[in-house]
Amino acid sequence: MFENLTEKLTGIFKKLRGHGRLTEKNIQESLREVRLALLEADVNYKVVKKFVEDIRQRAVGEEVLGSLTPAQQVIKIVNEELTNLMGGTRQELDLGGKTPLALMLVGLQGSGKTTTAGKLALHLRKRGRNPYLVPADVYRPAAIEQLEKLGQQIGVNVYSGKRKLKPEEICSDALSNASTVGADVLIIDTAGRLHIDEALMAELVRIKERVHPPEILLVADAMTGQDAVNVAKQFDALLELTGIILTKMEGDARGGAALSIKAVTGKPIKFIGVGEKLDALEPFFPDRMASRILGMGDILSLVEKAQAEFDEKEAKRLEKKLKKREFDLEDFHSQLRQMKKLGSLEQILGMLPGMGQLKKLKGLKPDEKELVKIEAIINSMTREERRNYKIINGSRRRRIALGSGTKIQDVNRLLKNFAQTKKLVENMARKGLQDVPSILHY
Repeated sequence: MFENLTEKLTGIFKKLRGHGRLTEKNIQESLREVRLALLEADVNYKVVKKFVEDIRQRAVGEEVLGSLTPAQQVIKIVNEELTNLMGGTRQELDLGGKTPLALMLVGLQGSGKTTTAGKLALHLRKRGRNPYLVPADVYRPAAIEQLEKLGQQIGVNVYSGKRKLKPEEICSDALSNASTVGADVLIIDTAGRLHIDEALMAELVRIKERVHPPEILLVADAMTGQDAVNVAKQFDALLELTGIILTKMEGDARGGAALSIKAVTGKPIKFIGVGEKLDALEPFFPDRMASRILGMGDILSLVEKAQAEFDEKEAKRLEKKLKKREFDLEDFHSQLRQMKKLGSLEQILGMLPGMGQLKKLKGLKPDEKELVKIEAIINSMTREERRNYKIINGSRRRRIALGSGTKIQDVNRLLKNFAQTKKLVENMARKGLQDVPSILHY
């Protein structure tokens, strides 16, 4: 996410730090490079022009030139202006009205509406809501079946009324029947087209008039850059959008859509899709995203993810074992599964300050296959072996390697690293630091 832009901006600010005192000329040169970096990232040129001018006006004043740390002040200003550019503060969904209420997802075909409907339903269910998925796309083959499958995966009801109704009639009927399944929020998956046409827009207007949704969210593909911004403008003109969900953000190395869409349309980004899994939907925080773009990480989002996935019962069980110095491979395996819930290693490292640059400089790239290999090795052990790794002799190692499809050297490396990890976490537990995730030290 934003990899190319982050790399360029980091280089610009590194040069800026090389100057002990800044002059107006230094700042102008740096802002020229910032401007080029943003244009290369496919940010709307009008947005870039205003953004750079806003920074220039602040940066050439006493706030920077009279500072003891002028380069840091410039970076602080850029961070604040990036935050403002993307909306300033987090915009929550409007779910405060009389229930059941409806959320409309709109957008072009291929933007990821149906999958996003499932992700949003899971997000709301985790927060105490009872969502109801409504398939209003009667044109795309298997669209309804896809939504039903997603509903089954996440344990959410899917409307399955009369199939021959018109899309607006389906939505109206679903709203009437929502209370019978205990639903308080409808998520309407509307039909998309390869391009905007009058028939599509007229249908969406009819649905809006039937269900009066407090939220009409455009689902847009972030990787299409300025095309996503133009699509947002057209949908907003007819439907009055309330927000935007940008999908495929994990593959967008430029970031033009995310940086332009609020400034151009005036509509806030409310969520971003960061992966294919159904839990890969994140609330959008402009300040946190600005920090990520500038390579400062996003510790708050990482902590919130950890808290959301935190298993208190498991943590207390592990704490007792650590105090008794009984940490074993079963506990290690459990910690591994807990960490996987937070996302991929690359996503986790991307939220840590400075890790993006470190990965670039050192050529580091976390290998997800290694975690799969570790899990396979542990799964091939008997319960007795997992509880007492010291009994794993040569013949047992050969059996475990064969059973896990790995090499004996892989088993040896895991056992050696586990022995070091066991010693480390048990020492930490003795010092009262047992809450540090052991797997991160592996």
